[in-house]
Amino acid sequence: MMVNSNAAAPARVSKRVPRKIVLLGATGSIGRSTVDLLERDPEGFSVSAIAGGSKVDELARVARAVKAEFVAIRDETKYAELKEALAGTNIQVGAGREAVIEAALREADLVVSAIVGAAGLEPTYAALEAGRDVALANKECLVCAGVLFMRTAERVGATLLPMDSEHNAIFQALGGEDPARIERMIVTASGGPFRTWTKDKIDSATVEEALNHPNWAMGPKITIDSAGMMNKGLELIEAHHLFGVPAEKLEVVVHPQSIVHGMVTFSDGSVTAGMAPPDMRAPIAHCLGWPERLTTPVARLDFAKIATLTFEAPDFERFPALRLALDALAHGDGLPTILNAANEIAVEAFLDRRIAFSQIARHVADACEAAVKDGTAREPIDVAEALAVDHITREKSRSILAA
Repeated sequence: MMVNSNAAAPARVSKRVPRKIVLLGATGSIGRSTVDLLERDPEGFSVSAIAGGSKVDELARVARAVKAEFVAIRDETKYAELKEALAGTNIQVGAGREAVIEAALREADLVVSAIVGAAGLEPTYAALEAGRDVALANKECLVCAGVLFMRTAERVGATLLPMDSEHNAIFQALGGEDPARIERMIVTASGGPFRTWTKDKIDSATVEEALNHPNWAMGPKITIDSAGMMNKGLELIEAHHLFGVPAEKLEVVVHPQSIVHGMVTFSDGSVTAGMAPPDMRAPIAHCLGWPERLTTPVARLDFAKIATLTFEAPDFERFPALRLALDALAHGDGLPTILNAANEIAVEAFLDRRIAFSQIARHVADACEAAVKDGTAREPIDVAEALAVDHITREKSRSILAA
């Protein structure tokens, strides 16, 4: 279930009994920021397990730094290399899909889901179904199988804490208010590197230009999504599931300063906003410490220095990916799964310099249209079906883009 901030807070976390953490996606940008906070408070946290994709040296360094009990690497071919890198420690090592799921199921007070892409779906769901509380930084879990995840959380009594900066800001801004009194829920967007560019210039943008985000240091996939504003569409789909807000009450506003991350307008005309510097350690710390607040090294806002906060309406003509995501949300069923899978492959092709930036949204639109016509855009009944639809869409996308 989505955490109810109006409910009685759980007992305070004792510093004498460290909070057990599992970190999925330890070597990504969210993972690195999480590790930074864990290292700063070794008395407050212990790490049951970490998991990563294929970066042996970085995964081994993190495992040693946080004194993980178990470390899993998705790439089975890297098992011996990781085992050797952790020689002389008591850290257990596993490799492959099953090992990542084993990591997700280790004893924990909180599982941080920070694996990028659909690869995070299976281990995150395994942790949730086992009753673990989950801090969710993986968009695809709710985009691909939002109904399934929310129903499961409710059934097992597990808590989903939003770790993305936008959803975490909205969660804090809600303050336990009655959801029926929400008139609008607003996710802000920086506008990315192309906020002021013309459509023609955006369409012909290079990889380097698309990766040059003005405010955030993120992984390449999400940075490209930000450049085309697909990330904001995915975030609206997430918000729909997390907070139970219908599509017509959700919107995006461009806010280039990235200080206000989310806002809620209530029936009496009041607006509450979640604000923080553009530093992912703020929402991560909120989840790690909830219901308490941790002390972090995040820079404090100085509004006199900031001076001006500006807001703009999004331009759907220059950023068609945002419209595609909104249409997928309105259509419902499994279309967001198709949207996400086609987008991941198109972004991959762009990063490999095989297609132009403009072709990302064009390919996603074609994939969604085809899925509606052939009936594959149905609501997945379980993770296996969501992954099957994801796999089929990816294979089709790879074939089309290769041609």
